[in-house]
Amino acid sequence: MDEQLSFIGFVISLASTAAVHFGDVENPVSGAKGTPDLPAAKQMIDVLSLLEQKTKGNLSAEERSVLEQVLYELRMRFVQAATEQKRSTP
Repeated sequence: MDEQLSFIGFVISLASTAAVHFGDVENPVSGAKGTPDLPAAKQMIDVLSLLEQKTKGNLSAEERSVLEQVLYELRMRFVQAATEQKRSTP
């Protein structure tokens, strides 16, 4: 039985990809945590932001809430990672 990908599942998938780019979780292909790639993480945040803009008014309350929360957390993580990167660069 094939299950359709849910909107929330799609959002979580994009957020997981961002987490890989932040170096927070293991890459599912290599099995290793990589070095942070902030431009790639920002691209995932931008994709989720675009998705939020384009689906405005068409999401259930739960879908909207999950998307807003994921975006908030990823944006805060981006600020943290950028600050850490700036501190470690001579």
